[in-house]
Amino acid sequence: MATTQLTASSISATGFASFEGLRSTSNVKVASFAPLKQNIRLSRGLVVKAATTVAPKYTSVKPLGDRVLVKIKTAEEKSVGGILLPTSAQSKPQGGEIVAVGEGRSIGKTKVEISVKNGTQVLYSKYAGTEVLFDGSTHLILKEDDIVGILETDDIKDLQPLNDRILIKVAEVEEKTAGGLFLSEAAKEKPSIGSVIAAGPGPLDEEGNRKSLSVSPGNTVLYSKYAGNDFKGADGADYVTLRASDVIAVLS
Repeated sequence: MATTQLTASSISATGFASFEGLRSTSNVKVASFAPLKQNIRLSRGLVVKAATTVAPKYTSVKPLGDRVLVKIKTAEEKSVGGILLPTSAQSKPQGGEIVAVGEGRSIGKTKVEISVKNGTQVLYSKYAGTEVLFDGSTHLILKEDDIVGILETDDIKDLQPLNDRILIKVAEVEEKTAGGLFLSEAAKEKPSIGSVIAAGPGPLDEEGNRKSLSVSPGNTVLYSKYAGNDFKGADGADYVTLRASDVIAVLS
C-alpha cells in the first residue's frame, strides 16, 4: 500500500480541503486514497415496512368496507428437524385467523358481504395489507381479495381457494437434458407447468354474480413464471397459488 509523507504545517490530499496551523514535531503517514464520493454506493428500492402500534386505550379494531382483520400466526422457531432458528431465519407466516370483518362492498346495486367469517383460518398474499400491533399480537388488515383461500390444516394441498385463485401442484424439475446429461442444481430451471389441484368459485361480475373460471381441477396448465406464491407441501412437492388470469394455456 502506497504511503504519503506529510509535514506538520500543512496537510493536503485529493478530494479534501487544506488544513492550516497544525503543529507537530513528528511526521504523519497516511494511506493514499481516492476521493470519498467515488466509493459510496446508495442502495435503491429498499423499503422498510414497520407495523403500526395501536395504543392500549383502544380495545377493538373494526375493518371497513371489504377489509378483514387477521391475527397472524406465530413464526416457526424450529426447523422440521427440531433445530432452533435465529430470528433472521424464521420465515414470515402467510396465514392467520380472521378476528373481525367489514360490512362488505357494493357492486352496482348489489350488496356483497364478506365471504369469510370470524374464526376462519386463511392464507393471504405475501405482501398484502397493513400490519398492526394490537392486544399484544401482530395483526394484518387487508382486503378480502388479498385472501388466497381457507386453510384449516398445516398442509397447503388442503387449501380451498377463494374468488379467482387456484392451487397448482408444480411439475417435477427435469433431472436430465434432452441428450441424457444430468443437470446440476444450479442448472435446473424452475418449471412453470403444473396440475390444478383446487380452484375458487370465480370472481364477481358487475351484478355480483360469480363468473366461472377457464380452468378446473385436473387441468395441466402453463402459467406465468413469476406469478403467485410458492409453498412446500407436506408431501415434499412444490405448490403455487395464483390467479386464474396468470394461467397462459391449458396443456393436453
